[in-house]
Amino acid sequence: MQVFKFGGASVKSAENIKNVVSIVEKHRDSSLLIVVSAIGKTTDKLVRITESYLKQDGECFALLDQLKQEHFNILNELFPDPTHPVYDDIANTFVEIEWILEEEPQDDYDYLYDQIVSVGELLSTKIVAAYSSYQGVPTQWVDARDFILTDNTYREGKVDWEKTEDKIRKDLPTILDDYVVVTQGFIGSTSENFTTTLGREGSDYSAAIFAASLNAENITIWKDVPGVLNADPKWFDQTELIPELSYTDAIELTYYGATVIHPKTIKPLQNKKITLNVRSFINPEEPGTQIKTTNQTLPVPSFIFKVNQVFINIQPRDFSFIVEDNLSHIFDSFHQNRIKINMMHNSAISFSVAVDDTGENVLNLLEQLNKRYKVSVAAGLELITIRYYNQQTIDRVLVNKEIIRELKDSYTCQMLVKNKDE
Repeated sequence: MQVFKFGGASVKSAENIKNVVSIVEKHRDSSLLIVVSAIGKTTDKLVRITESYLKQDGECFALLDQLKQEHFNILNELFPDPTHPVYDDIANTFVEIEWILEEEPQDDYDYLYDQIVSVGELLSTKIVAAYSSYQGVPTQWVDARDFILTDNTYREGKVDWEKTEDKIRKDLPTILDDYVVVTQGFIGSTSENFTTTLGREGSDYSAAIFAASLNAENITIWKDVPGVLNADPKWFDQTELIPELSYTDAIELTYYGATVIHPKTIKPLQNKKITLNVRSFINPEEPGTQIKTTNQTLPVPSFIFKVNQVFINIQPRDFSFIVEDNLSHIFDSFHQNRIKINMMHNSAISFSVAVDDTGENVLNLLEQLNKRYKVSVAAGLELITIRYYNQQTIDRVLVNKEIIRELKDSYTCQMLVKNKDE
C-alpha cells in the first residue's frame, strides 16, 4: 500500500493534472491513496476572499468569480462534454463559499478562514478524481474531513490521533481494495463537524497521517524539484541532490525552515519506519530522495535561508532574572499570538529571538511584551542555517553581511544577519 501526495504546482493546469493521472496509472500495482492540495495559488486567493469578506470592501464576489473561471477553464480542457457531472459538482462546491459570503460576517477570522479556504482542496480533488475515472482508472473520491479528526483550534487543528487512526483503519482498506482513493490534504473536522485546517502547507502532514494509520509501505511527495536539495535554488546557482537522508536530519532541516517537506510530516513516518520519497513530477522516472532509517549523514552542507525576520530582545524592567522569573510568561505570550520562534538565545537578564515578520500578530505580541519588559526590535533581517557547516560554508554566505546573532552546536550553525550597506 502506497500514499502519494501531489502539491498545488503539480495540479495547477489541465496538462499538469493529466500528468498526475499518468503517474497514478503507472503505479497501480498496489493499493494507492492520493492526497492532493488546492490548485496552484488557490489557497492564497481564498485567503484574499476571506479578508475581503471580513472587511466588507465589496471585492469578495469578484475575486470568487475569477477563481471559479480559472477552475472551469481547467474543466473545459479536461472534459470536452459540458454535461459531464463534474461541472455541477464543482459549481455546487463553490456555492458553499457563496452561502457564507451572502451573510454578514459574525464569526471570528480563524473560523471563517477554515470554512472558506478549505474549499480549495475539495475542488482540486473532485477534478482529479473525476479525470482519473474518465481515463479508466477505478477511482473513489473521499472526504478527508470524515477521517482526520481534530480539536477546535482553527487554522492549526491538533489531530486526535486515536480517533483518526481508528476511523481510517476501519473504513478505508475496503475501498482501497477496489479503487484508487483521492482525498484532500490540509483539512480535517471537529467533533461538531466544523471544518478545520492543519496549518499552511499541511497537505504533507495529511499524507503522513494516512500513511501511518494505514501502515503504508512508503509515501511519495511529488514536487517540482528533483528531490531534497542542499539549498534552495532561489538562493544558490549550484545545488546538489541529497539521494538519502535520515529521519533525524530531515526533522532538523524542516525544523530550521526547509520548505520542501512540512515539519510535522516526518515524525509519524519515523515512528512506523515508513520510507518517505521526494520525487519530481516533472521527471517522474528519476529516483529523487529517500528519507528513512539510516546512519548516513548529509553528504554535503545544507543551507536554509529565511528572510523577513524580526529580532526581538527582551529584558526585565526590574531586578528579576529572565529564566527564573519571566520565561514562562514570555513563551505563553508567543503561544497566544501564534508566533513560532526560529532562533533563540538567553542570558541571565535577557532573552532574544528571531521570528517571521507575519504582520499584525507580531505587533500585538510587541504591545503585550512592552507592558512588562524592555523590548528592542530590529526588522528586515535574514536567518541563515547551515547543517554540517564548516568555515568555508560560513564565509560563502556572509559576503556583504553583518552578523547580528550567531549560535553554533556540533552540527548546526545559525546566523541572523543584515546587509552591511543598511
